[in-house]
Amino acid sequence: MADVTQAATLDPMAPTDAGAKDESAVKKPNARSPSDFLKSVLGRPVRVKLNSGVEYRGILACLDGYMNIAMEQTEEYNVDGQLRAKYGDCFIRGNNVLFISAQSKRR
Repeated sequence: MADVTQAATLDPMAPTDAGAKDESAVKKPNARSPSDFLKSVLGRPVRVKLNSGVEYRGILACLDGYMNIAMEQTEEYNVDGQLRAKYGDCFIRGNNVLFISAQSKRR
């Protein structure tokens, strides 16, 4: 006859320890939020890629809660990565933004 305690631990429907914490829910001490990242790159060189594939590189001047972006010293690159235009100031509507990436150095 099978041991009852062993059968209970093998049962997938058996209740788990209610006091145990889910490790994936525990916040890591060095984890940064997207908001922290955006605050850290204000005034620094960034790459902004749009849904269309067009990319802008420049200094991140400011942004708002809708991800509307203002940039300075901006360069526009087409989908093939070729420089298309240079702008002094650039404003990008947030719903077009695919991602924002920090640049290691100004190109």
